[in-house]
Amino acid sequence: MPQDAPIAGPSFAELFAAMPVAVLILDPEERVVHANAACELLLNHSEKSMIGQRLHSILTPPADDVSRRSGHGFAAFDTEVRVVRGPRLRVDYLESMIADNPGWRILTLHHAPTARRTHGVERSAGARAAIGAAAMLAHEIKNPLSGIRGAAQLLEGGAEESPELTRLITTEVDRITALIDLMQDFTDTRPMKLESTNVYPLLEHASRLALTGFARDIQLEERFDPSLPPAMIDRDAFLQILLNLLKNAAEALVDTPEPRITLSAAYRHGMSVSSGPRQVRRPLPIEIVVSDNGPGAPEDIADHLFEPFVSGKPEGKGLGLPLVDKLVRDMGGIVQYAHEEGVTSFRLLLARATQ
Repeated sequence: MPQDAPIAGPSFAELFAAMPVAVLILDPEERVVHANAACELLLNHSEKSMIGQRLHSILTPPADDVSRRSGHGFAAFDTEVRVVRGPRLRVDYLESMIADNPGWRILTLHHAPTARRTHGVERSAGARAAIGAAAMLAHEIKNPLSGIRGAAQLLEGGAEESPELTRLITTEVDRITALIDLMQDFTDTRPMKLESTNVYPLLEHASRLALTGFARDIQLEERFDPSLPPAMIDRDAFLQILLNLLKNAAEALVDTPEPRITLSAAYRHGMSVSSGPRQVRRPLPIEIVVSDNGPGAPEDIADHLFEPFVSGKPEGKGLGLPLVDKLVRDMGGIVQYAHEEGVTSFRLLLARATQ
């Protein structure tokens, strides 16, 4: 009986690219030889841009050179590293020597906030969302309903202020409707209408809306790459994302002297990342950034900004940024937050439209 033919498995390159942990391969001169997709996403650099670069030109290691060059490997847990031209990250930093290859090392970076929430993360996030939803709905809906009930009682008693009471009822009902509309936007699962789109008119339209409304007293600077190719996006969703981020920036600048918002667009050659767990790696070269000179998010919620019902504003509902995250992911892109050297940035990475 003939033996079954061996089943071809994935190649080493495929296995390396699919690893869920950020990995860098360093040569004896500390130059990057390989970087996987998880590393590209964590450090916000493409493998192409990192290859040949020395480690210190990409990130600042957490230990001195003597310890790291001892030849026995090195590990630092829940430590901070600074990414050049990027944010500070809390990571588990591990360097291991490669046997029979003197000086060659494997560097792995485990994002510390994720690692610390390994046990029960989905359950705790779901519970937090459910509790937040209940609390928010109770607070937001109970108040207008109380006003409606009081106005109805006055009308029943034949109050002379009937027109004012009618307007009050209408206003409070509109508040409830707007809240429900927001919740429906967040839970909408219909597929998006992705199409090749010139983003310049949408960027300019969002700027005009901001300057004539919520950002009228704020300096808004535009920095657009003049040769940006069409993006594969949903026009309405993209405009909603821009307005949410611009309004979020404006609200963060209330107490900031000389408030300033910058809206920029650029093309990042070679940028290829995964848009989420178990998602296929794909090019996302179109970069849109909304930045401001405000204080940034409070440190205790910075790692949870894109979770529902998390907000640093006293009257915030905590649905704006999660909605942005949902819409961007529905378009196959990613959104990232950073606060570095006095600048708060929300960075969108989107797919280029196919020719």
